[in-house]
Amino acid sequence: MTTDTLMTGAGDPLSLAVQERDRNTMRMVEDAVEGRNVQLAYQPVYGADRRDRPAFFEGLARVLDATGRIIPAREFIGAIEAHEIGRRIDCLSLEMGLATLRKTPGLRLSINMSARSIGYAPWLRVLENGLRAAPDLGQRLILEITEASAIVMPDVVRAFMTDLQDQGITFALDDFGAGYSSFRYLRDLYFDIVKIDGQFINGIHGDADNQALVKALVSLARHFGMVTVAEGVEEETDAAYLARIGVDCLQGYHLGVPALRPDWTKSAEPEGQAAV
Repeated sequence: MTTDTLMTGAGDPLSLAVQERDRNTMRMVEDAVEGRNVQLAYQPVYGADRRDRPAFFEGLARVLDATGRIIPAREFIGAIEAHEIGRRIDCLSLEMGLATLRKTPGLRLSINMSARSIGYAPWLRVLENGLRAAPDLGQRLILEITEASAIVMPDVVRAFMTDLQDQGITFALDDFGAGYSSFRYLRDLYFDIVKIDGQFINGIHGDADNQALVKALVSLARHFGMVTVAEGVEEETDAAYLARIGVDCLQGYHLGVPALRPDWTKSAEPEGQAAV
């Protein structure tokens, strides 16, 4: 076998290494789920013109590996998203998110889910049981669906959202723009919130191309009555620019890092949080 043969195709060393990495990631997540070593880290989302208290928080999935290290979702979600273990992570995230809402009056919280979980019976049971026990939680729950998973089954997503929006649940389109097919789906899917992918946000104050793109996205979202959130805000210069062009809310490490034990007293108030 030649060197060229070894380095190309499905059996080349790089492909095999990626496959092995994904298998290891899958096993790590499966072990964490079996041991319920899954947590949510909560990151604040602020109104662009109001930073005294968050508009809402996003609950971000974290798993603990065998050594006790906390592994963020970005390091495992790609390997598991299309598999059942991804659905089980969605179940645990929703379960923990609903429990947090029950314990924290005044909190609004977004929880991530894949569109693939819409037809997953255990996930639906978690949602139905949670709302049956405390129907008012729906008014404070935001479900975030990534653009990449939403466009796989847009008709299913549309029907699902219509049903739950009638129960007061808010929906956010996550990572908007990442798939470059967003304009069509923004028209066809009636999300309440659009979260603009961080690749367009980081350094936007000095990037004319991204400025043009984000202005267009903000204009479209406003036309369809959707709230805009800029993800990945890492600098005050970017935050100031985004507020100036009319982005509604900001999220990123510049404004607040994900925390496993947030101080809710700084945000939750009897009348609720800043309006989204």
